[in-house]
Amino acid sequence: MREIILDTETTGFDPAQGDRIVEIGCVEALSHIATGETFHVYVNPERDMPESAFNVHGLSEEFLSDKPVFAEVAENFLSFIGDAPLVIHNAEFDMKFLNSELKKIGRPILARDRAIDTVTMARRKFPGAQANLDALCRRFDIDLSRRDKHGALLDAELLAEVYLQLCGGLQPGLELIGNEKTSDNPVLVQRQARAPRAHAPSPEELAAHAALVETLKEPVWGSEDS
Repeated sequence: MREIILDTETTGFDPAQGDRIVEIGCVEALSHIATGETFHVYVNPERDMPESAFNVHGLSEEFLSDKPVFAEVAENFLSFIGDAPLVIHNAEFDMKFLNSELKKIGRPILARDRAIDTVTMARRKFPGAQANLDALCRRFDIDLSRRDKHGALLDAELLAEVYLQLCGGLQPGLELIGNEKTSDNPVLVQRQARAPRAHAPSPEELAAHAALVETLKEPVWGSEDS
């Protein structure tokens, strides 16, 4: 099953108040395992960057000024996600921004029921525990050293690892799709040698067989063939 793990960065919290998407990051997964295929783009929001948002993701108005607007990246984005389920941390937030951008350019919106919310999954699995991405990465011993600020692609990559663990983890004998791994320390199995067993019938068994054959009516073999 193909799934897309997705994250966005924005200028704020509410598209109805004029906030816009500034970054989209997507990671493809098959059967919950990342394939290595990604989609990543920075987006010019065509507005200023509030300081509070800049402090979260570090994307300045100047940096984004020469990036494409959403209308210019929409086709490639929609082509990448296809009709796959969208795995999103706090899905309501990202979906309302994506659908706001799609409405602005006259494109059909994304159905809410195609989103899988990993916050909901985490709260069901670990009631009462923190469900933010940092906390889940720490719980599953996922390396956070690269995450000094939020970034859509980096967060999607981290979420892909979290999602795999929320789904039960990597099954024994499986690795990331497309990768092959050979152990440097193969396990040697020691088996105890056993002496071969005799299979010839004993005299007592031959006699019992002959007696049984004598009781049969027109047997297809004679006792002399035993």
